[in-house]
Amino acid sequence: MTKLTQRIGLPRFAADEHYKLALAAYQKSDYDQAIDHMNKAIDLLPTNPEYYATRGLLYLRDGIHEKAEPDFKQALKIFGFEMLANYGLGVIAYKGRQWQDAMDYFNTALAAQPDRPETLYYLALTQHRLRNNAEALRHMRQAAALFEQANDRSRRADANKWVRVFEDLVAKAP
Repeated sequence: MTKLTQRIGLPRFAADEHYKLALAAYQKSDYDQAIDHMNKAIDLLPTNPEYYATRGLLYLRDGIHEKAEPDFKQALKIFGFEMLANYGLGVIAYKGRQWQDAMDYFNTALAAQPDRPETLYYLALTQHRLRNNAEALRHMRQAAALFEQANDRSRRADANKWVRVFEDLVAKAP
């Protein structure tokens, strides 16, 4: 009976409704409610990698890295190029000062969805940590341009500050 209802799409519809409710709660910074809705969505449709990645991001934003990482890894078990899961694991690796791991995750996230300024931003910072400031500058310029397109003034301003830092570092390089 479960397979029949899955074919009809009832769990998929209900799971998607919980996903939408989770995103609405996230917009209000109500992480507990958002996570509760993502739990329900995953219970209804445990094969959707986006649900695990989204719950992982909610945990990450709420500062609960020990729960975020398994969700990101589960998403990648289901679909290895899940952008949000690769991005989330990249952020965790970056914060853990695991620069090469961060680079690998961010590059995969970028390949999956090249128009995400957040990925380019972190990729630039990671390149900087690996002392590749010319690449850091290139990626940060791309991030700043995409933040500009999205009319995200605060993150664009931050990216532009980094662009100036990287321009100085590149100009001073031998």
